[in-house]
Amino acid sequence: MCTAATYKTKDFYFGRTLDYEFSYGDQIAITPRNYPLHFRHAGDMENHYAIIGMAHVAGDYPLYYDAINEKGVGMAGLNFVGNAAYADVWSGVDNIAQFEFIPWILSQCSSIVEVRKLLGQINIVNTPFSEQFPLAQLHWIISDEKESITVESMADGMHIYDNPLGVLTNNPPFPQQMFQLNNYMHLSPKQPENNFGNGIELNAYSRGMGALGLPGDLSSSSRFVRVAFTKVNSFSGESEEESVSQFFHILGSVDQQRGCCEVSDGKYEITLYTSCCNATKGIYYYNTYENHQISAVDMHREDLESQKLICYPVIQGEKINFQN
Repeated sequence: MCTAATYKTKDFYFGRTLDYEFSYGDQIAITPRNYPLHFRHAGDMENHYAIIGMAHVAGDYPLYYDAINEKGVGMAGLNFVGNAAYADVWSGVDNIAQFEFIPWILSQCSSIVEVRKLLGQINIVNTPFSEQFPLAQLHWIISDEKESITVESMADGMHIYDNPLGVLTNNPPFPQQMFQLNNYMHLSPKQPENNFGNGIELNAYSRGMGALGLPGDLSSSSRFVRVAFTKVNSFSGESEEESVSQFFHILGSVDQQRGCCEVSDGKYEITLYTSCCNATKGIYYYNTYENHQISAVDMHREDLESQKLICYPVIQGEKINFQN
C-alpha cells in the first residue's frame, strides 16, 4: 500500500512511499515540454509543462506513480482497491484513461485552481494501457503550495474533496479517513496532564506520553493517522537539507519492513521507495528499501525543450560510509 504527504518550509515538498511486494522496474522519468503525449481518447498534446516523477516506462510511455510539474503541482496515485471504479467513454467531456490521469493534469495545470477547472470536464475511463498492464485501482492526491485535494472515481461517480492535511493513504474513502481523526483529538506532542480523577496522583514516567494511543500498525487507516500526526507536528529549519531530511522522517513514520506484512506465502510488502519532491525547484529526491542514501534528479539540469523522454535508473544497493 502507500502513503503520500506534503510539507511546506521556504519551499513546497510533495512525496510518497510506495509499498508493495515487488517492483515493476521503476525509473525517474522526465517528460520534457515538447515530448508528444498521445491520449487514447483526447488526441495528442505536442507542447505542455515539463514533468518529473517515478514511473514504469513501457513502450516509451511513462506510467507515473507520482510526479510534479515545473509549475509546482504534485500528484500521486495510491491503491484504492475495492472502491475505485472507472466509467465508459462519454461524449462531450475529456475522456482520460486511468493511466493517463497524472500526465493529463500535470501537463496543463499550474495550480490547484486550474486543476479544479479541468476536473469539471473530465471523465476517467476504464481503458487499460495494455493486456500486460490492466487497470490499477487508484485514488489521487493533487497539491500545490497553497492547497491539496483528493480525487476518487467510484461507482457513483467522481468525488473531489478538499484535503486540508495534505495526506493520503489507501482505504477507506477519504471522508472516512478524515472522520477517524476525531478518535485521536487527545493526542499531543506535549506531556499529558493528569485528568484521570481528583485525588489520584499519576506521573508521566516517560517522554512522549502525550501521543499514547497513536496507532502503530501498518493498516492504511492507522498509517493515515500516524503520518497526519507526524506531519502536523513536524518542525525543521528552512534550508534544503533540513527540509528534505525532515520530509523523509515524516514518511519514515510509516515505513514498512520486510517480514511484517505478509501478503501471500513467503511474500512481504515493503516500502520499495520513498520520494520527496521539491516542487518549487523541480528536484526529485528518493531512497529505496535497499539504499537509504538520498539520491536526486534535478529536472532543470536537463534540456526541457527536448522531444525525447529522459530517464534515470533507480539506484539500488546500500551505501555505507566507513569512517575508519
